[in-house]
Amino acid sequence: MNSHSGLEPVPRRSTAALIADQLRSAIMYGHLAPGDQLGETDLAAQLGVSRGPLREAMQRLVQEGLLRSERHRGLFVRELEAEDVRDIYVARLAVERASCELIMRGNRGEALARLTGSLDRLAEAAETGDRTEMSDADQAFHQTLVSCSGNRRLERMGQTLLVETRMCLTVMQDVYPEAAELVDEHQKLLNAITEGDEKRLLSLIESHMLDTVERINATTSRSAIGGAPAAGD
Repeated sequence: MNSHSGLEPVPRRSTAALIADQLRSAIMYGHLAPGDQLGETDLAAQLGVSRGPLREAMQRLVQEGLLRSERHRGLFVRELEAEDVRDIYVARLAVERASCELIMRGNRGEALARLTGSLDRLAEAAETGDRTEMSDADQAFHQTLVSCSGNRRLERMGQTLLVETRMCLTVMQDVYPEAAELVDEHQKLLNAITEGDEKRLLSLIESHMLDTVERINATTSRSAIGGAPAAGD
């Protein structure tokens, strides 16, 4: 092969990227709660890393909107309010609607196989009644849905939105459907893909997102959101 072909070795994931993954997960599961301040010294010691890549990782999360920076004070886990939750779901609708369109015009068979596995996991979690397992399985289904689009930019946007979703699930604990209904909603999405009914699929994904927004509007006032995760989308 010509040495000037323009191809370069594929780099391994940087330390900063690995640290960002850990911090993102800690925020998602509430180990770093809304309003918590991130201390460089403590975090560097816990993670066993130097401050350089840690700072780079934290700046990535600032750019993603998961952390906020206060001048002369430091970095804090972002607090979400009811209007933020509504914004998150509207943004998720845009990402997942575009993903559904790409799925219906691409490799639908592969998407069906992957989403069937995700739905099986959700059904199993629903049987246990464990809210954390249900939340994990629910988010995995939607992450798979976006991944099946084959669009990496949609995947990146979707992942950040799913982390934010997990941060705000507690405020919606009383507005989500029961486990069986949640499984049924996802089954309908899969059925529409199976039947090749793009119009129905897009209608279902819109209802899936906006119905949650309506529930939030009906049951919450403007307030800070935090606490342990609950089940739901």
